[in-house]
Amino acid sequence: MDILDLKARDIRDKIINREITATEVVEAYIKHIEEKDKDINAFITVDKEGARSQGARIDEKIKNGEELGRLAGIPIGIKDNIVTKDMVTTCGSKMLKDYVSPYDATVVEIIKKEDGIIIGKTNMDEFAMGSSTETSYFGASKNPLDMKKVPGGSSGGSAAAVASNQVAIALGSDTGGSVRQPANFCGVVGLKPTYGRISRYGLVPLANTLDQIGVIAKDTEDAALMLSILSGYDEKDPTSVSMDLNLNLESTEVDIKKIRIGIPKELFDIEIENQVKDNFFKTIELIKENGGMVEEVSLPNLKYALETYLLISNAEASANLARFDGLRLGFRAEDYETLDELYIKSRTEAFGEEVKRRIMLGTYILREDHAEDYYMQALKVRTLIRNDFEKAFENVDILLSPTSPTLPFNLGDKIENPVDMYKGDLFTVPVNLAGLCAMNLPLFNGDRLPIGIQIIGNKFGEEDIINLGLAIEGMVK
Repeated sequence: MDILDLKARDIRDKIINREITATEVVEAYIKHIEEKDKDINAFITVDKEGARSQGARIDEKIKNGEELGRLAGIPIGIKDNIVTKDMVTTCGSKMLKDYVSPYDATVVEIIKKEDGIIIGKTNMDEFAMGSSTETSYFGASKNPLDMKKVPGGSSGGSAAAVASNQVAIALGSDTGGSVRQPANFCGVVGLKPTYGRISRYGLVPLANTLDQIGVIAKDTEDAALMLSILSGYDEKDPTSVSMDLNLNLESTEVDIKKIRIGIPKELFDIEIENQVKDNFFKTIELIKENGGMVEEVSLPNLKYALETYLLISNAEASANLARFDGLRLGFRAEDYETLDELYIKSRTEAFGEEVKRRIMLGTYILREDHAEDYYMQALKVRTLIRNDFEKAFENVDILLSPTSPTLPFNLGDKIENPVDMYKGDLFTVPVNLAGLCAMNLPLFNGDRLPIGIQIIGNKFGEEDIINLGLAIEGMVK
């Protein structure tokens, strides 16, 4: 038995049944990280001693007959924009390279309470701005399946860590696809919950009305396990909701004939690489062969989604990053004479090019003479997109699309061409604009790299996307 090959839920079961110890699990993962991560760069921080301490505490609980939490002994990676009071939280930026939070994010509190073992903080695009993890101040992560390729972003470190067995499960954040796209590129499951399903307290914000903490896992059942534990209302996050999540993790048998599936006809107006398109249609045929009901639906305003997303996210990012000025929070330049020089030099030295670009765009959008023409118009189009989804879900339970229009691209190919990079989010950003839930499911291989499909559910329809994920996984076994 290789501990590293076990699913997250199997690790917990074997620890409870005393087939392995939590200490053995921790040591196996630490050894693997030491051997593997020097090439992949999935982590910014690895907390070896903290993980060992957590493992020893779990073993002591078992010895004393104490009740164990639902994540007992599972090694977990945390994206480095989710604050932790016992590790630095850098957001992949020089601006926060030495920052240690005085408190834990709500999701971190839950993981610790449920005896999960936090191995470390994973690499990411700086302040979650990017789709390749190449904008990180700590260097780019690499795709474990092909080291010449990007792992996606901005949660590329989390996806790479799961795909390379450096953690059993990981958390990421998803503003416009940053959990689903890297999960797609690395061949793992990436689940973005409905806006409000999981508390965002302790997540360093990129765009408050779009951000959502999500889960990256080896399969749908592991993702569902973590979702079920993290979901719920948090009084520290007024956008979180108390909504039942009816997941039956004891039975994974799903009748696909009971799930109504819609395919947006506007997908076929978007340029998609042939292998991605072929994989998508292959999946549709597989569903039909197994009795699934598939019909065409319309999302007429889908074509405006990317531009709408960029206007809203950049405006909100500009406002959020104003706090990092070298005075109140973040890196401070050493050589300055005036307050203006302090602001300018600190932000110039500590922010990367992509962050500066988005701050400038967002500030321009929010100018008094531009806000009505750009930001307010984008909010109106967002409402139209949301209405399109609501109408589509009157007739179907699920929508399907590719997760990304392209296969993973080579490191360095798009970093100098941000417009091409942004286009990689064409299929994922509409979900965030509408506040829906969605999941990447890796399926058939193309040139050694899995190609995923995106399963989109209605608001608080996580049960539906998980059920379809389980059904499709059962078909391709």
